[in-house]
Amino acid sequence: MRLIIAEKPSLGRAIAAVLPQPHSKGEGFVRAANGDVVSWCIGHLLEQAQPEAYNPIYKQWRLDHLPIVPDEWQLEAKAQTRKQLSVLRKLVKEADSIVHAGDPDREGQLLVDEVIAFLKVPATKRSSMQRLLVSDLNPQAVIRALQQLRPNKDFIPLSVSALARSRADWLYGINLTRAYTLKGQQGGLKAVLSVGRVQTPILGLIVRRDNEIADFISKPFYEVFAALHLNAEQPLSFYAKWQPSESCQAHQDDEGRVLNPKLAHNVAQRIRQQAASVTSVERKLKKQAAPLPYNLSSLQIDAAKAFGLSAQQVLDTCQSLYEKHQLITYPRSDCRYLPTEHYARRSAVLSAIANSAHELVSGVAQADTQYRSKAWDDKKVEAHHAIIPTEKSLDIQRLSKYEQKVYQLIARQYVMQFYPAFEYADMRIELDIAGGVFVATERETIKLGWKQLLPARKHSDQNADQDPSRPSLPKLEKGQVLWSGEPDVQEKNTQPPAYFTDATLLAAMTGIARFVKDSELKKILKETDGLGTEATRAGIIELLFKRRFLQREGKSIRATDLGKALVAALPEACTLPDMTAQWEKQLNDITQKLLNYDQFMQPLALQLDALISQAKQLDIGRFGDISMPAFKPRRGGSAVRKSTAPRKSASPDKSTRSVKTTSSIKLKRKPKAS
Repeated sequence: MRLIIAEKPSLGRAIAAVLPQPHSKGEGFVRAANGDVVSWCIGHLLEQAQPEAYNPIYKQWRLDHLPIVPDEWQLEAKAQTRKQLSVLRKLVKEADSIVHAGDPDREGQLLVDEVIAFLKVPATKRSSMQRLLVSDLNPQAVIRALQQLRPNKDFIPLSVSALARSRADWLYGINLTRAYTLKGQQGGLKAVLSVGRVQTPILGLIVRRDNEIADFISKPFYEVFAALHLNAEQPLSFYAKWQPSESCQAHQDDEGRVLNPKLAHNVAQRIRQQAASVTSVERKLKKQAAPLPYNLSSLQIDAAKAFGLSAQQVLDTCQSLYEKHQLITYPRSDCRYLPTEHYARRSAVLSAIANSAHELVSGVAQADTQYRSKAWDDKKVEAHHAIIPTEKSLDIQRLSKYEQKVYQLIARQYVMQFYPAFEYADMRIELDIAGGVFVATERETIKLGWKQLLPARKHSDQNADQDPSRPSLPKLEKGQVLWSGEPDVQEKNTQPPAYFTDATLLAAMTGIARFVKDSELKKILKETDGLGTEATRAGIIELLFKRRFLQREGKSIRATDLGKALVAALPEACTLPDMTAQWEKQLNDITQKLLNYDQFMQPLALQLDALISQAKQLDIGRFGDISMPAFKPRRGGSAVRKSTAPRKSASPDKSTRSVKTTSSIKLKRKPKAS
């Protein structure tokens, strides 16, 4: 008997649907006519054991117990899914061969692998396991995936990476959360001060941004615009902006803005009624290719900007479109590229889009199916590909409001791949007026290309230095002499940075290199995925709200007094993205076989000792007089009902088993306190 273990029931049913009929259904599995059996997990069936599973004394939180570091790691069966684990226990014993059908990411890989290890499947059976990678729940896609099984052993690095992440998060989170909660209690604070390797740096980002805004002092600055005429008798032709010279640096801020009004007015007086010589004229033709299809983070960012959806709402909506409606491919993807073999199915996908999303009928009709964007690239596709529509059609009027909006975003991004580049010309005119340099720029649209699929308001690309109402640039030649009339001195005020929103926070998490202090690490991180993963970012943000570290004010996300107090109490390294981002790089290195488990875990154990020692010496006075904010769920709740159980660990139960890795690492536990 061949046993196929899916990550969740919806995937299991999709796999079973393409196997020979008739089917016989059992509790927690489906048996096909050819003898194949499909069963499933329900998210993670197992979780890391709680500290008290290692020693009952750890049930009581005490500083002298810390740090808690297991000698031999244990997993626990989750209480609410223990029954399904028993089903799998029986089936793996009966099976001649096993097919791993977890989701195509590192967590999906670990999710099934850890069950196989926990159930003590013999090594011979494990060595012959195959891997099924399903990114589209429609029958044709599942059939293709079943025809392309790969050895599961090829994906062991993914599993080891996820395991290292899970254990490191346990060590870091359990120990530091206990340490700072206990110190908070000593200071009279009745709250769990949750600390995590991703959640805390995210909180740190927001706290620092809030503090920067609070401390910001607005300053006036000045810009000088020359009003240019073809000659003294001609009306205004265009404006050019003054470019301060090096000699003006003493009167500028770090961003080059002129702070001295006298200087600005002196320049204006000097150029009034003066000849203006054209020193250079540049017109550069440029092309901008269509943006790549979405991964989850880029989709969450665009949906937040367009519709005000939170990261969790977008993820919930995508899960529904994927599992319930089968209209999109696997949503928890970090990839924005497509396999080349998928190009052959473009007509079927475009037809499904036209039949589903009526707003895109015209866009599909004008698409050039012979055009091939850079999205199709096998070298940039690993376990999963970009999020795109499937070949299934469904009138989206039958979907929820959010489902319609998100599907249309995904579909439009796919249709863009069959449109030519956006073509434009950047014009730049430089002039010399009384020895000063003045510049006028303008962007001219030549061909909309893929941009014609965007709403009309997004087509325009206005010159940043010119008011849209001001005249366009004329055709000029180098050496031509114009006339500078009445100048325009504009007083503006420096603005503080904006509070984070869902969109900008997600962008910061994915582009975390901008916030990293270490210059070498910054270079490395430009190639990584940032803080968290595609699958975890939404949940982490929501957790910070539930812990009452964050609150919403309109679209703004701001830290509470509790969140600010925690960041102030923690070592700076814990609140910066540097360490967390380094972890993500190392975890990725494990998947690439550039680093092993031991090399990742051993330094962490040493670091943990130092962090706990620092926590124990913390002044408890910093936790006094903190008001506890009430938790307010996001208005409207989730966009859709969740159709699957989350992967996140739940409370432990009594079914506990030690699970060893291929690693030889031995982490010593602190002496047991009485």
